[in-house]
Amino acid sequence: MKYNILSTLNLEYCKKELKQLRKLSNITFLINPKKRLDDKIRNIDIYISSAGIKVDKQFIQNAKKLKAIFSPSTGTDHLDLKEIKKKKIKLFHIANEKKLLESFTATSELAFGLLLALNRKLIPANKVSANGSWPREKFIGRQLYKKTFGILGYGRLGKISSNIAKGFGMRVIANDIKKIKTKDVQMVSIRNLFKKSDYISIHIHLNNKTEGLINEKYLKLMKKTAILINTSRGKVINEKDLLYFLKNKKIGGAALDVIDGEWFSKDQLKNHRLIKYQKQNDNLLIVPHLGGTTYESIYGARQHICRILISKLKKGLFKK
Repeated sequence: MKYNILSTLNLEYCKKELKQLRKLSNITFLINPKKRLDDKIRNIDIYISSAGIKVDKQFIQNAKKLKAIFSPSTGTDHLDLKEIKKKKIKLFHIANEKKLLESFTATSELAFGLLLALNRKLIPANKVSANGSWPREKFIGRQLYKKTFGILGYGRLGKISSNIAKGFGMRVIANDIKKIKTKDVQMVSIRNLFKKSDYISIHIHLNNKTEGLINEKYLKLMKKTAILINTSRGKVINEKDLLYFLKNKKIGGAALDVIDGEWFSKDQLKNHRLIKYQKQNDNLLIVPHLGGTTYESIYGARQHICRILISKLKKGLFKK
C-alpha cells in the first residue's frame, strides 16, 4: 500500500522529486488553506509542513495516522514539539543540515535590505516620488560606513551578516551564548551589544530562554538613533515594550521580518498592534517573513527535504 502524504507546500520546482513521490505515495496538496486542516488530515501518514500552518495539539489529535512530519525550515515554532514527541511522530527538518545551510544567505541579505530601507527612508520616499514630489532633504538618512553593527547570535547567519557589514566598512561586535573566539569580530556582553551598537541584527533561535528576551531591560540601553532588525522569530521580542520605545522615539526604529502571530488570519493581522502602528509611522518597517524567500533558499530546502523523504520511503521506515 502507498502512503498518504499531504503537503501544504508548493513543490512545482521540485519536479524530479515530485515525480518520485507520486510513484511512492498518494500525495495531495493544499496550498495556503484558509481554514484549519482538521478534516483533511485524518487519513494522512506523512505531512510536509509549511511554516504558516500551526501543527498544534488539535492538529496532531486529528491526524491519528500521522507517522512523520517533514519541514524544510530551520525554525520549529510552528510545531508543537512536545506533542509530536509524545505521539512518537518522527520529525525531519533542516536545522542540522550544515552543508546545505551554508549556501543559504538570503536571510542575512534581507536584514541589510530592511536596514537600508528604514535607515534611508526608502518606503516613504518612494510614495512621495510616485506622486511627483522630489523633497530630497525631507528623507535625510545615515550612512553605514564606520557605524557599529551589533549581531545577537553569532552562528551561521550571524557570520554571514558580519561579512556583509564589513563590506559596508562597519565595525562589527557580537554576542553569543557560546564562548566564541574570533579575530574578525569583537565578542561583547549582551548589555554592551545594546549600548554600543548603531544597528542590531537578531539571529538567535526561539526557545524557552529566548522568548521575550529583547524587552525593556535591553531596549532602554539602545541609542536613540539605533535601529533593531529582527529576521529570527517574532517572539524573541517583547512587542509591547518595543511598541512603547517606538511610540516615544526612544530608539531610532525597528525593521521586522517576523512578528508574534504571523500565522493569524488577515483580519487578525490588520488589528495586530505592530501592524496598526506601522500604518501611521515611518520608524517601523514590517515585511511578511521574507527571510528565506529566494528561489535558492525555498526550493533548495524543499528539494532537500523531499530527497530525505524519498530515501525514507524507499527504505520502508514508515511501516503501516
